[in-house]
Parts: sequence; structure tokens; C-alpha cells
Amino acid sequence: MTQQDEAPKNPETDDPEPESDAEPKKERVLHTRIPAVLESELKTLAKSLRVPLSNLVRTILEDAVNIADRATGQLEDRLERAAKSVHGERERMRDRVKRPDPLADVLAFQDVTVARATRCAKCETEIAAGERASLAVPAHPGDPQRIVCADCLTKREGD
Repeated sequence: MTQQDEAPKNPETDDPEPESDAEPKKERVLHTRIPAVLESELKTLAKSLRVPLSNLVRTILEDAVNIADRATGQLEDRLERAAKSVHGERERMRDRVKRPDPLADVLAFQDVTVARATRCAKCETEIAAGERASLAVPAHPGDPQRIVCADCLTKREGD
């Protein structure tokens, strides 16, 4: 086949030629259909700005893509923060549901002064030696006794 016999290439349907090691073309021609009104407005704007129509269209497209990229990035950041927040809250709720109330089977509370550092059986807050707390007396003999901080005891009494 000679060059004259080859069918003309259609840039919209034919695959682009693979780029070789030679210096690649940096700019491509893009054909598109637009309404006549838009064409007229673009030509009027280009004339008033004293720039070629192709430069105006390229600048408008570049700006639109940049704005879309920034908006997409901001939206992705917001969605990621929201997803992390929902995930954290779901984990906290799951922990509350899984972990039974450690004070559900308590018969009584006795005020005590803690002799050594320990943690509250309810909220796991550290209780330092010498601090006031409450001893949870279990309803069933043999169940472990637990120490409860003043905040958790106050919340329990308010229920």
C-alpha cells in the first residue's frame, strides 16, 4: 500500500500513535461540537481580550479542570474526615454494647481511700494512691470486688 492508498486518520476514533523516544508532541488538537451561541460568545470574548480563540478556550478548560481538581480534593478530604468520625463513633458504640456494665451485679458501695494506684472498674480512669473512691461489693459471694471512681459512682446514683 502506498501513502496515497492509506485512509485518512480520524483523530476522534483512531488510537493515537504510540510515542517514540523522539521528542513527543506536547499539544494535541481536540475537536468538539459546541452550540453556535457559545461559539459566538467565545469569539466575542477572545476579540475583546485580544487573544486567539484557541488560547482562550485552552485557558478556560485548564481553569475548569484545576477548579474541579481542587473541589474534588476538598470533597475527598471532607468525606475522609466524616468516615473516620463515623468509624470512631461506631467503634465506641460497639465497645459499649460488647462490654457489660461492670457494676450491674453490685450489692453496695463502700467509701474507701485507695492504698495504691488502681483503675476505675467502670471508666478505667486511674485512681492514685490516697484518693477517695468506692469499693463495689458484689451481690454474689466469690465475685471480684471492684473500685469505682467518684465520677462513675455519682453518674450511677443519678440513673
